[in-house]
Amino acid sequence: MRNYILLNDGWQFIKNGKEETVDLPHSWNAVDGQDGGDDYYRGSCIYRRRLQNTAVSGKRYFLEFRGVSSEAEVLLDDVLIGKHEGGYSTFRFDITDRLHEGSLLEVRVTNAPNNRVYPQKADFTFYGGIYRDVYLIETQESHFALEDWGTPGLAVSAVLKGNDAIVSTEAWTVGKCDFVRFSIGSLVQEIRPENTAARAVFTIENAHLWDGKKDPYLYHLKAELVTEGQTADLVETDFGCRSFRVDPKRGFLLNGRPYPLRGVSRHQDRRGIGNAITREMMEEDMSILLELGASSVRLAHYQHDQYFYDLCDRNGIIVWAEIPYITKHMPEGNGNTLSQMRELITQCRNHPSIVCWALSNEICVAGLTEDLLENHRNLKELAGQLDPDRPTAIADAFMLEPESPINNIPDLLAYNLYFGWYSGELEDNDTFFDDFHEKYPDRPVGLAEYGADCRFDLESARPERGDYSEQYQCLYHEHMLKMIKERPWLWCTYVWNLFDFGADGRAEADDPGVNHKGLVTFDRKVKKDAFYLYKAYWSTEPFVYVCGRRYVDREEEISEIRVYSNQDRVTLFCDGKEVETLEGSRVFVFRLPITGTHLVEARSGEVRDVITVRKVPEANPAYRLASASVVNWFDDPGMDSIPGFFSVQDRMEEIRKDPAGRELIDQLLAAARASRGSVTKEVKRTESMERMLYRNTVLGLIRQAGGAITQEMALELNKKLRQIRKPEG
Repeated sequence: MRNYILLNDGWQFIKNGKEETVDLPHSWNAVDGQDGGDDYYRGSCIYRRRLQNTAVSGKRYFLEFRGVSSEAEVLLDDVLIGKHEGGYSTFRFDITDRLHEGSLLEVRVTNAPNNRVYPQKADFTFYGGIYRDVYLIETQESHFALEDWGTPGLAVSAVLKGNDAIVSTEAWTVGKCDFVRFSIGSLVQEIRPENTAARAVFTIENAHLWDGKKDPYLYHLKAELVTEGQTADLVETDFGCRSFRVDPKRGFLLNGRPYPLRGVSRHQDRRGIGNAITREMMEEDMSILLELGASSVRLAHYQHDQYFYDLCDRNGIIVWAEIPYITKHMPEGNGNTLSQMRELITQCRNHPSIVCWALSNEICVAGLTEDLLENHRNLKELAGQLDPDRPTAIADAFMLEPESPINNIPDLLAYNLYFGWYSGELEDNDTFFDDFHEKYPDRPVGLAEYGADCRFDLESARPERGDYSEQYQCLYHEHMLKMIKERPWLWCTYVWNLFDFGADGRAEADDPGVNHKGLVTFDRKVKKDAFYLYKAYWSTEPFVYVCGRRYVDREEEISEIRVYSNQDRVTLFCDGKEVETLEGSRVFVFRLPITGTHLVEARSGEVRDVITVRKVPEANPAYRLASASVVNWFDDPGMDSIPGFFSVQDRMEEIRKDPAGRELIDQLLAAARASRGSVTKEVKRTESMERMLYRNTVLGLIRQAGGAITQEMALELNKKLRQIRKPEG
C-alpha cells in the first residue's frame, strides 16, 4: 500500500545568494508581487532539503509537487531527476534508484519571463515559489501509475441512461498485476489489465444524482491492485452521476432542468501571502462563496488546488475550469498550452463539478494569427480525446467581433464585458447581448467576466464611474444583475471577482498592485456592500443588509439609505422610530432626513441590520481618493471651457478630428493605459472599441483613470485644449 510523507518543513531557501529557512507553502513574491510598480522579482531561486529516508528493497519512491511556479528543475544529490514547465499542476518523479538517507533534494525554481511557458502577460501576479504541498510517496514495486501527467491513476465517467447510470472506470498499472478490483459500494468487478490498463463498466440502477447545491451526492470508487493474493496498491476517488447541456434559448440545464450558472470568478492569492495558501484558507473561500449563494465558480485563470475542486464537488458548486493561455499568444508556447491542458484534464476529470474546459482567455487582444487559430484547434481536439463528455469554452474580450473565426472553434462562447466601467455605458452590456442573441439565436453565449473596481473605504453621495466608491460598484452591479435576470438564455455569468487580488502592474485607487473588483477584500476581512446585493439575489437564507455602514459622515440634508434583502417587505427605523415600509424585490431605497447622529435600522420579520450615520457640515476627505483631492474637477477655474475652443468637457471623438487634439488625446490615453499595468500594452483596439472609447468626454476618462491622471496633468491638458479652436458651425 502506498504511503504519503509530507515534506513541507525545513527547506533552505536561497535568493540572490541569501539563505533562510522556510516552510512550505512558500512564495518569494508574497510582498513585492502586491505593492505595485510591475517590478516584482521574476527570476530564479533555489530550495534545498535533506531527505531522512532510506530506499527499502521492493519499494518505489516518488517525489510529488502539487504546484511550483512556474518552471522547476529537480535534483537529487546534484543529479538532475526531471524538469517541469507550468506553475499550477501536479507533477512527479521516480527517485527510487538514487534515494538514500540524507539525500540532498534541490529544486531550482524560476518565474523569469520567457516565450515558452504560460502565462507571460496577464492582469495578475505570477508568484514564484513552491507554493503547494510536496510529498514523498512510497509504493510497492507493483502500483498504479503515478508519472503520466500527474495522473491520479484512476479515471471515472458516468452517463445517465433513463434512471440508471452507466459508469466507466479505468486504472493504469505498473509492474506485476493479477487483477484490479473495482468497487462502488457493494458493486465489485475484478478485471485483468490489458497493456497495463484495466477497464470496468458498472450499471448503477436508479442512480442518486449529483444535483448541484440541492443535493451534491457523491459515489465513491475504489481500485485495488492485487498481485499474488495481496493488495499492493489502492487508489480511490469520489464521482457524481449527472447530465448537463447548454441550450441557446434556455441556458444551462442540469439533469434536464434549467439551472442558471450564476456565480463569481476566483483567484487563489491573498494579501501578504500570495498563492501560498492553506486548506483552511480554501475552506474560508468556499464558506464565503456559499454564503453568497452562487451556483457556479470560474476558477481563473489556471488550474487550482485539487482540494478546492473537491470542495466544489461536495458543495454542489459547478466549475468552469481553464488553463493560463491568456492575453498574449506565443508560437513557441504552443506545446506548453497542450501539456497544461493535458495535465488539467488528466488530473481533474473525475470531478463532477467541472462542466467545461476553457481553451483561453482574451487571447486575441493583440491580434489574430493562423498559428493562434491552429493552436486552438489542437487544444479542442486534445480535450475531446481526453474527455469527450465535456464541451470546450472560450472567454473573449469585449472588443472581439462575434464573427471572428476563433469563435467557430470552441463549443461554448462567453464574453468579458466591462461597459460602464472601462468604457461605454452600462446599457451597452444589454445591447451587446441582445444584438448577439438576435444575430445568432442558435448559439449559446455567456458572460465570463464583468465588474467594477471598489475600495471599501471610499464613499460618495453622488457616485460616478471611476471614483472607486462602494456606491458606484453597487449601482454597476444592480444594473448588471437586472440585465442578467432579464436574459435567462445566458448560459453562464461570472462576477470578476469574488476577491480583490494581486496585480503588481496596476497603479489605481491609491492602492497599487491590487485589482479591486472583488466583492470581498484581498484579506477576506471585509465584504463590500455589493456582496450583499448578490446575496439578495442568490441566497435563500433570510437577511436584510443596510448599505453604507462605512459611510458614516454625511453632508447631505436628506440621505439615501439603500437596503439589500431577499425578503419582499422592509421597514426602516431611525433612532427606534418607524420611518417607512417598502415592498419590492432585493433593492429597497429610502430617503432619510438627517440632522445629527442616528441609528438607522432595517427590519423584515425576524431579521434586522443597523448602521450609524452622522450629519457633518462638509464631506469627509477620507472618503475620496487622495490623488483626486479636488472635490469636483469643475471647481478649479483652470478646468473651465472657453466658447469656441475645446476643453476637457468635450468628447474625444470631436477633439481628435483636429491633428493637435489627436496628439493630446493619444498622450492622455497612453497615461491612462499605463495605470492598468503592462497587459494593456498588448491590447490591439478594434474600430468598434475605439468608437466606444472616443464617445467619452476627456473629463470622464480622467475620472476613470482613478488618480493616474493628476490634477496638474489635467489642468495642463485643459490649458492646451483651450488653445485649439473648434470647427465653425
